[in-house]
Amino acid sequence: MKSKKILVWFRNDLRLHDNEILVEAIAKSDDILPVYIFDPRNFQFTPQFTYHSGPLRAKFLVESVAALRAAFQKLGGNLLVLNGYPEDVLPELVEKYEISEVFHHREVAHEETQVSADVEDRLWKLRINLRHFIGHTLYNKEDLPFPIKDIPDVFAQFKKKTERDAIVKDCFLTPEEISFATVEDWGDLPAIDEIVSEGAMTSNIQDELIGGEEAGLKHLTAMLEEGAPIYQKVIAKGTPGKPGFSSRLSAWLAHGCLSPRMVYWKVKEAEKIQGTNANFNQILLGLLWRDYFRFMFKKHGPHFFYDSALKPEQNFSKSSEDVLFEQWKNGETGNDYVDKYMRRLNETGFIPHAARLLLSTYLIYVLKIDWVKGAAYFEEKSIDYAPANNWCNWAMVAGGGKKAASNKSAFDLNKQFKLLNVPVPSL
Repeated sequence: MKSKKILVWFRNDLRLHDNEILVEAIAKSDDILPVYIFDPRNFQFTPQFTYHSGPLRAKFLVESVAALRAAFQKLGGNLLVLNGYPEDVLPELVEKYEISEVFHHREVAHEETQVSADVEDRLWKLRINLRHFIGHTLYNKEDLPFPIKDIPDVFAQFKKKTERDAIVKDCFLTPEEISFATVEDWGDLPAIDEIVSEGAMTSNIQDELIGGEEAGLKHLTAMLEEGAPIYQKVIAKGTPGKPGFSSRLSAWLAHGCLSPRMVYWKVKEAEKIQGTNANFNQILLGLLWRDYFRFMFKKHGPHFFYDSALKPEQNFSKSSEDVLFEQWKNGETGNDYVDKYMRRLNETGFIPHAARLLLSTYLIYVLKIDWVKGAAYFEEKSIDYAPANNWCNWAMVAGGGKKAASNKSAFDLNKQFKLLNVPVPSL
């Protein structure tokens, strides 16, 4: 009797814990074939003259894929690593390994969902089902107190109703045994310069965060054991301002090395021992904002941005704008706070949220440059880039998003600047 094989297509879910597609695939198959595909489109040039990913995030990604491979190897298997377009690669794998079904986590941003749609179309011609799961949020959409189309556009209303009426489910258990398909060549992990465009490469890189599930869990455990203290490392030596709290979990969450539910329940466990504190509350609030942005993408799609100030009024020429933007990117604006945080972002790929608000506000309201350029630059440089978080945050600072006035006030920019102990730029 022919065995049933399920291909598990990993994307931004690079972990074993709380991973529904993995648990379901193991339960419903004789063997699984775990696959990760490095899609060249994720590293290409953008219409905003930036790159979809620079070397810092690529490094974190490769480390995360390597960690997932190592976790499977400990269970007697492996992770098939390939380069190419998923809509081309996956149908070939289905035929080669006689796959019965393909599982993956659904995304919400346009480019990612289009890839899924293209894969689904190609697999359908082979009479193979692409089964979609939703595993990137704290709250499952079916557990929300409203359907997606009726989710409140104002964050405060979303937060109040969700926390009052929805539940956070338990995590799926981490598999202890897996039966893997037989593969002769599991593929090699690419070097950073093999996937990142030459124009995006830079030698000025400071390694701070390591990708992968194990590294993320260690960071989370150590942080919570100390009561989520104010992290001195967030503000590097030579960077102005006092060290505001940042959990620094965002990169592992963005790549799916950590599950939002795992973080939530670990915080709740810590609260039982240490009691609640402002830092624990900040972590949980951050998880809720992540959910809100993803659900806004799901509800509105690109329409979420239509109210944004896409092109503020300017009093200078196109060439002057280019110069100002280059100065902002390189940390050469003359504003000490802006410049040192921009250099920090360029060198490490990470700055705290309040600093991001400072940089985006300065670009939009002081330099009066299109916010889309700044958002695209953050996409390239941030190791914790997640489409919904990045683009929705920028749109809301620019005065966009649905119910923009209410949403914008939720950030309380003055409060964020005070956390950094820096003056608000003259607007």
